Amino acid sequence: IKSMHTEAINHDPAITFFCTGHQQAGRPSMGAWLSYGLGSDNANLPAFIVLVSKDANRDQPLYSRLWGPGFLPSQHQGVQFRPGAEPVLYLTNPEGVSPHTRRQMLDSLAELNADQQRTTLDPEVSARMAQAEMAFRMQTSVPEATDVSAESAETFDLYGPSSRTPGTYAANCILARRLLERGVRFVQLYHTDWDHHGNADTHLGQPLDDRCAETDRPSAALVRDLKRRGLLEDTLVIWGGEFGRTPMGEPRDLIGRDHHIDAFTMWLAGGGVRTGQTLGSTDELGYYPVADPIHVHDLQATILRLLGLDHLQLTYRFQGREFRLTDVAGRVVDRLIA
Repeated sequence: IKSMHTEAINHDPAITFFCTGHQQAGRPSMGAWLSYGLGSDNANLPAFIVLVSKDANRDQPLYSRLWGPGFLPSQHQGVQFRPGAEPVLYLTNPEGVSPHTRRQMLDSLAELNADQQRTTLDPEVSARMAQAEMAFRMQTSVPEATDVSAESAETFDLYGPSSRTPGTYAANCILARRLLERGVRFVQLYHTDWDHHGNADTHLGQPLDDRCAETDRPSAALVRDLKRRGLLEDTLVIWGGEFGRTPMGEPRDLIGRDHHIDAFTMWLAGGGVRTGQTLGSTDELGYYPVADPIHVHDLQATILRLLGLDHLQLTYRFQGREFRLTDVAGRVVDRLIA
């Protein structure tokens, strides 16, 4: 898609808009909506998991509300996995606490929570009970899902040398594939440091400081790996950012590119997308779309359709009205669908 356009020109509201359908914080994220609408294919892992690269500069802060549940029940929140021996903090039992003791503790806690639920009728009590049980099951499912020791040397070579280092974008791509194989509904990867107001040629072209090198090969490898394993036709891969960069230079210390919301590019693969096509075009400067403009809400509506959901029907009642990911806008882009 070469004709994406959005509404917010600064990072925080723009990425919040892309992830939640609204510029202000507090709405459910896309992954939370999908967890709410589709449920899970694996009762032992969260339906929505987030992976944040450690091999990118932190010039753009990321907030947990980008994968939060908003006003949806809290069990739909995205769970962030971290690199290393403890992907989820506090998942293992403390020293001296056996699995049997933990099970007894959770059973006793469930009795107390059930009494509280009968008294208050607060749905969040049920949500917390469900999350406690999920955490107990994750004590065995997460170590297995995140253990890449059995991955072949050919797989690591496919994703690139950095894929052997936990927490890199390439390693997260392998982990994303493993999670998808195990029935996780929505896996979201974040890789920062694209805000190149100056020195863009260095950031995008130098071997030691190259966002493209960090992401291009692993992204292509993920699509190829999914396809050869028979997973791509059922897995929708989406790659892009909250907005684009201006086609003209921005004369700071060294030439860079400013934020650009009127026309930018994203790509999609698998999951029912019509293959082998480029949709949309811009004027000769690359500034405005001149064919097939696609708004963020249009893309969100299309993503939901590709995953079997009607964006007009996937709603949740909160504070007296029905809310949805696409708010009061959005149209399905039929040309994107096979």
